[in-house]
Amino acid sequence: MTLKDELSAIAGEAFAAEGLDAGLGAVKAADRPDLAQFQCNGALAAAKAAKKNPREIAGAVADRLSARPEFSEVTVAGPGFINLKLTPDFLAARIDALGADGRFGGWEKETPEKIVIDYGGPNVAKPLHVGHLRAGIIGESLKRIMRFAGDDVTGDVHLGDWGLQMGQLISELELRQPDLVYFDPQAEGPFPEEPPISLSDLEEMYPAASAACKDDPARADLARKATKALQAGRPGYVALWRHFVTLSVNAMKKDYADLEVEFDLWKGEADADPLIPELTEDLKKRGVLEESDGAEIIRVAREDDNKEMPPIIFLNSEGAVGYHATDIATIVDRKRALDPDRILYVVDARQRLHFEQVFRAVAKAGYFDEARLEHLWFGTMNGKDGKPFKTRAGGTLKLRDLIETVTDKARERLEENGFAEGYGEAETREVARQVGVAALKFADLSNPRTSDYIFDLDRFMAFEGKTGPYLLYASVRVRSVIAKAKTAGAGEAGPAMLAAPEEVDLALVLLGFADALRDAYAKRLPHLLCDHAFTLAQTFSKFYAACRIVDEGDAKLRASRLALASAVGGQLDLILSLLGFSAPERM
Repeated sequence: MTLKDELSAIAGEAFAAEGLDAGLGAVKAADRPDLAQFQCNGALAAAKAAKKNPREIAGAVADRLSARPEFSEVTVAGPGFINLKLTPDFLAARIDALGADGRFGGWEKETPEKIVIDYGGPNVAKPLHVGHLRAGIIGESLKRIMRFAGDDVTGDVHLGDWGLQMGQLISELELRQPDLVYFDPQAEGPFPEEPPISLSDLEEMYPAASAACKDDPARADLARKATKALQAGRPGYVALWRHFVTLSVNAMKKDYADLEVEFDLWKGEADADPLIPELTEDLKKRGVLEESDGAEIIRVAREDDNKEMPPIIFLNSEGAVGYHATDIATIVDRKRALDPDRILYVVDARQRLHFEQVFRAVAKAGYFDEARLEHLWFGTMNGKDGKPFKTRAGGTLKLRDLIETVTDKARERLEENGFAEGYGEAETREVARQVGVAALKFADLSNPRTSDYIFDLDRFMAFEGKTGPYLLYASVRVRSVIAKAKTAGAGEAGPAMLAAPEEVDLALVLLGFADALRDAYAKRLPHLLCDHAFTLAQTFSKFYAACRIVDEGDAKLRASRLALASAVGGQLDLILSLLGFSAPERM
């Protein structure tokens, strides 16, 4: 139970004792922290139902709450707001429990679910670029948050490895090297184990093939025919496809690892393709699939739609499979293999129509509950001109180049601030990577998922303000305080004693973690955890400046403050982990 839940239950009992709905006791953080810690506005709503003056109701409820040991002060303000202040002893007992529970007060679900999160979505044969950044960062954080809350979560990269781009690449290579054995229509294999091209060749071919297909209808027709032949299982084309996937995935894994992004499954559209013939027949039997101009479509429009909802093309007129079909087949595959309660898609806002169509189609077919399919769309990372971020030359920045850029910038900042003194080269490089990744991830996650944001590396990398490096430094400082206490023989952490206002403030923030975590989970918004982490770091800084810790003369007070510092360090490091990065041992 979160602190707000506990206080709401107490206030609800007071309303119920007055013959009113206990639900009116909902408590929230005070709008005026200078006057109270929490407030309850239920008397205003109760007055309408009871046809009484709200201040009269608030006064009666306040009298009951004043008799409770949890509150040091209960007052009525304005038209009937009930302001609440908690006793230091009440808060201290909960801080002791928080420090002992191993979860540092983190909220946990009563009924866990089995969840699949689809949050990668890169296309094979293309290097990862900044456009893949947000899906990876947001999806990884949500996966960690949900696992910590108790869910059984599977993360799937869902590669784009079976569409038209594969036909474009195969036909491009055939035009360049027609004598390769892969292009012999009679060849059954075995084919060479080593790929005929390198990763750099593949990355050069992809845009060349795409541009050629746009400019030349005949070239585009070659790509479509190659796609159809691949999907029909032509051995040489399948062997080439496997080479393309292997080259690409090996590079992706390195980039994602440096970003501390991990996937449980590296499946793609091709894994769902074997289900297409079966689903085609099943959808026809269910009356969901119909023929239209040679294609097989699913109509997903509804009578109450207030916008155009085009049908899904399940199979085009040539019999080739598109993204809609493989996404439907993937849902069926996940249902059979994992039987999830819910499937979440962390994919940018431009795909909103696509997922609405897919979700409606699987619901129409009876394959999955539409309410348990969620598209967690996100905004774009923009340059200072407000447009999607590009390189200075106007191209798309590779993710590998971005990682190197932020790592180099972090190293500069570390050296400027004297934090890198005494490091060996390997440690300096690793700390710089950690700081760079923290700067990049926190900058992304601290913005609401559904908002666009401006990429500003200098601001992201600052060691002051609401940034990733600031939180890393706060974590390192807390650990340093605890280490100094041990070195100085200052004793162990002990029961909390909250005397100074800075101690009370810090306790309140620590106890707010459960609500922040629950809200971040329920709303699928990691920035709410970022807000809590920043507030925690700031509040600790004020506590550290006002309250002696290691050299405090009162042994009980020193033990209490060490307990507070330990709770802050544990909770802050936990939140950093949930956001998808970690602090170095020293900075």
